[in-house]
Amino acid sequence: MTKLPRIMVSGGGSDSGKTMVTCALLELFSRRGLKTAAFKCGPDYIDPMFHREVQGAHSSNLDLYMLGEDAVCRLLFENGAGRDIAVLEGVMGFYDGVGGSTAEASAWHLSQLTETPVLLVENCKGRSLTAAAHIKGVAGFRRNNIRAVLLNNAGEGLFGMLKPVIERETGLPVAGYLPYMPECALESRHLGLVTAAEVEDLRQKIARLANAIEKTLDIDGILAAAASAPPLKDRAATAAAPAAPPLKKRPRIAVARDRAFCFYYEDGLKLLEKLGAELVNFSPLKDAVLPPAVDGLILGGGYPELYAAELSENVTMLASVRDAVNGGLPTLAECGGFMYLHRELEGADGKRYALAAVIDADCEKKDRLVRFGYAEFTANVDNLLCLAGETLRGHEFHYWDSGQAGCGFTAVKPGSGKSWNCIAVTETLFAGFPHFHFCAAPETAERFLRKCCGRGI
Repeated sequence: MTKLPRIMVSGGGSDSGKTMVTCALLELFSRRGLKTAAFKCGPDYIDPMFHREVQGAHSSNLDLYMLGEDAVCRLLFENGAGRDIAVLEGVMGFYDGVGGSTAEASAWHLSQLTETPVLLVENCKGRSLTAAAHIKGVAGFRRNNIRAVLLNNAGEGLFGMLKPVIERETGLPVAGYLPYMPECALESRHLGLVTAAEVEDLRQKIARLANAIEKTLDIDGILAAAASAPPLKDRAATAAAPAAPPLKKRPRIAVARDRAFCFYYEDGLKLLEKLGAELVNFSPLKDAVLPPAVDGLILGGGYPELYAAELSENVTMLASVRDAVNGGLPTLAECGGFMYLHRELEGADGKRYALAAVIDADCEKKDRLVRFGYAEFTANVDNLLCLAGETLRGHEFHYWDSGQAGCGFTAVKPGSGKSWNCIAVTETLFAGFPHFHFCAAPETAERFLRKCCGRGI
């Protein structure tokens, strides 16, 4: 058992302002000298980048569908150790879970599992009394840990008018409000918010949000709610991470890291290091070739479509990657990394660009999300990470599609049962649109590293 004060910031939908409020709270707690930990419910890569910008440390994803309850509790325990307070950001609407009609893996599910008090953010843009009805509906839908409400996009007058009504109708305290601050809005595009590194004045925006919320929110009340969270249960402490396997050597893994490739689950990379790997970052945009003497390669997700011209112009890196992968270097390529391996990629500008040509097909933009959401993936053949018949849980989130998306796995969508083939696999290559988390299946990390120990360049 360990005491970790914690609060979840959740809302009635994706547009409630959860990320802005989460970052503002992290900033305020840091100003008070508190050591903070940040977490994101669900699979999103981008929101944790904003958390890291505030606190200077990595933010963990707590995805109940991919990871399962034990692994989520362990990651909360491990990454909250030694912290004074943890802030968990919810996903979508409070009850929105797997398949769209269940609360499995929702923010509500995570708050119930971890017994985390919830600050409910209500977006008041375009509504007044209806905000009270909405909050009452959310609060009364199921038994929950909602402890207070914050009104977003609400002026002092609207706050003063709605606070007594909401408190009378719901029994929940309205802890404060965040005024309409368009100058602090976080821009979005096809995969959600732009990344933190692309917001030039992000620190100033977060500071302004923190300054505003410091004047309008009962911070002491939020801290008291966080402190009321019970100690983390024994299962969190005893669900130990897997022991490192005996490896022939310390494998050296090249990891693509730049503006085009930035979607990684940091806890998954940390697991590789715990198992004995040395991770070496490189930039497919700027570096001439792969790092020397590497035993494996990871091409993560990101936005290669935004930088397709630059990636295509770096012909020495393309040749280096092509020769390495075709030569048998163990390689993991997810979504954006998979796109990079194609013969040609349609950029966000509509032009076509030559890339690595490991995958003998082109990658083109579609007018809607392709195969969006969670799925269970069953291996059709033995491959770099799995044996035939074994399953992994992951998710897809992309507007681009391939003329050759692979047939190494069969995916089945929970709820609808819709299925499709995906992922190009060999003994040394695992490349496809789905995103996975090593901590969900540590044996896949072990298999990858064992293969890396037997082959290098």
